[in-house]
Amino acid sequence: MYKKIVLLLLFFTSILSAQEEIKGKIVDENNQPLLGANVYWYSTSIGTTSDIDGNFNIKKTNESTSLVVSYLGYKTKKVELNSTDFITIKLEAVTTLNEVTVSKTKKSTEHSKFQVTNVQTMGQKELLKAACCNLSESFSTNPSIDVNFSDAVTGNKQIKMLGLTSPYILIAEENIPSVRGASQAYGLSFVPGTWVESIQITKGAGSVINGYESISGQINYEILKPASDIPFFVNAYASTGGRYELNTHFNQKYSDKLSSTLFLHGNTTQTKNDMNDDGFLDNPISKQINVLNRWQYNDVANGIVSFLNVRYMNDEKQSGQVNFNPDTDKGTTNAWGSEINTEKIEISNKTGYVFPDMPYQSIGFQNSFQSHKQDSYFGLNQYNVHQKSYYSNLLFNSIISNTKNKFTTGLNFTYDKYNEVIALNFAKDFSRIDNSVGAFFEYTYDNLDNFSIVAGARVDNHNRLGTFITPRFHLRYNPWKDAVVRTSVGRGKRAANIFAENQQLFASSRSFSILNNDGKLYGLNPEIAWNYGFSFIQSFKIFGKDSEIVLDYYRTDFQNQAVVDVDFSPQEVLFYNLEGKSFANSFQAEFNIEPFKHFNIKSAYKYYDVQTQYKTGQLQRALQAKHRFFANVSFETHIKEKGQQWKFDVTYNWLGEQRLPNTSSNLPAYRLNEYAPSFGVVNAQITRTFSSVFEVYVGGENMGNYKQNDAIVSAENPFGSYFDSSMIYGPVFGQMYYAGLRFKIK
Repeated sequence: MYKKIVLLLLFFTSILSAQEEIKGKIVDENNQPLLGANVYWYSTSIGTTSDIDGNFNIKKTNESTSLVVSYLGYKTKKVELNSTDFITIKLEAVTTLNEVTVSKTKKSTEHSKFQVTNVQTMGQKELLKAACCNLSESFSTNPSIDVNFSDAVTGNKQIKMLGLTSPYILIAEENIPSVRGASQAYGLSFVPGTWVESIQITKGAGSVINGYESISGQINYEILKPASDIPFFVNAYASTGGRYELNTHFNQKYSDKLSSTLFLHGNTTQTKNDMNDDGFLDNPISKQINVLNRWQYNDVANGIVSFLNVRYMNDEKQSGQVNFNPDTDKGTTNAWGSEINTEKIEISNKTGYVFPDMPYQSIGFQNSFQSHKQDSYFGLNQYNVHQKSYYSNLLFNSIISNTKNKFTTGLNFTYDKYNEVIALNFAKDFSRIDNSVGAFFEYTYDNLDNFSIVAGARVDNHNRLGTFITPRFHLRYNPWKDAVVRTSVGRGKRAANIFAENQQLFASSRSFSILNNDGKLYGLNPEIAWNYGFSFIQSFKIFGKDSEIVLDYYRTDFQNQAVVDVDFSPQEVLFYNLEGKSFANSFQAEFNIEPFKHFNIKSAYKYYDVQTQYKTGQLQRALQAKHRFFANVSFETHIKEKGQQWKFDVTYNWLGEQRLPNTSSNLPAYRLNEYAPSFGVVNAQITRTFSSVFEVYVGGENMGNYKQNDAIVSAENPFGSYFDSSMIYGPVFGQMYYAGLRFKIK
């Protein structure tokens, strides 16, 4: 079978190579070759890159007679071809990135056709389609990420990918792991949406360069770059839920090499809302101060680029019963209340050096220190954690013989010191130190046309996980025009922070029990899983209109898992090592079309089969819909001379029925149905741009006003044995409307 596949690939390659080619060379103003310049046919996705000598060859197409050439730091050039003669294209350098011209309108969300991994990029244009106050709220217009509420007390939103929750997703800030450990539950809400330049979503096994913890995928977000940022930006926001937010960015260019941006963010909610009349606040009373000072040093002539980030964040949340007074009721049974106070300090640096005489060779060094301190209580339950982390990654990139064969290798070090204390049905100090050191190697082959592979492996030694190998493999093939086939396989391993990752269960009367005691972390063994994936993308035209279909299938198989069992008893949560099967099958079919210019329709159907072996048998994962449907419609009017424009966006999310945790042993008044009903949610936003520097937006969330009935079990007796606020499958607050403005100084 393997030989047949190889012969088939060779057959296709021989046919394709027989087609007529355009050959040429990309040089700068001094006739020096440019390595890695992008060369593609205008208004198509057919492209290639230049090699170490600046040479390229691209197959001729009937779709276009114009080549577009782009290269970072140079003006994009469009060349009309009238023959197949060898052509030399000279690019002109620019002094600032703002001088680069764009030859085609960039989509707000794009599926990459040239990267080996299955990557989808969300640009700032996509993020502005909704008032994404923070990173956890920025995925509402993306079909690949599912957003759910974790409980009916904290108002926290939880994301899922491929049917698995965020602990199985590697979440990184510019490829430095950022939301992990103690910050898993609320970390996404600590990244303001206006700070984010773009988000890359990678499904399945990620790169070994970024670590061994990724199991279902990776989310990497990029912060705005000071070198290309505008002098001043302000965003003001207010909602009917009583939330107010202000974001300001101040940028200063000190020289042509040194730039800095000061990001300031503040939000507050002081209104007490109880829309479902259960006596509990629908959203917590809160306030947050978030400050980031970001520096960028660019010395292009000497091949040096460096970033320095210094951040401070303080977040306070108070929730619980409407009549709860923290000054008098804390620690008593007068009224049920909760507080979550978090302080975060972070210093990070990235420095890259490109060898002047060898532009294909570079060294990168990443360092990050974080202090994440959370003091919290949930009724009579207490949870305090303080994590101090240091992360360091050294990378070396080069080629083997030619630019078709590239590799990245390096060393990685991680140090985590946890001071973790809980007081539930038992009190215990789980303080510990985790550290690991690893080495990795990743090889990339790209024929600069229609076939590429990435094969990588890393070896790590962890004081609790032991010494282990993490292999990853990705393949991309373009079998015909505008089509991409990808496959991937990879292994992930992680230590489950069972309390930090399941804080929603503290807001209940459940007792906590750890059934294993022979493991090295909470008595449990590390989680190990394999992920297998297949993806197919085909772009085509329907009645002359641009369309795209995307098909994804991924399967995650756990060899071991820290099982969180809420089905054994509604008065207890059990933690134990997996004994049996646990897997997640994910299928997604996505269809996108642009019926006419600036009018886009995105739609997707998702099917999840997520099962785990519990003490009571093999069950579908609770609070996970097997069927989901997504649709997004967006339209923009043409931009007038003064920059005036209207933008409209509507998103519909439908969730099928979800299995609810077993409550059959409760008294009849506190029993839930076996399944939650299906429901749909509609969000919409209208933006009016008055000029290139000022715009106003209004929008609504959950405009159909769907609310989960009886969101909190035994809400009238929160200190009784049946109280549970974690059985959340839908919205609690109901419909919410907001308005805001954005102002820029360019």
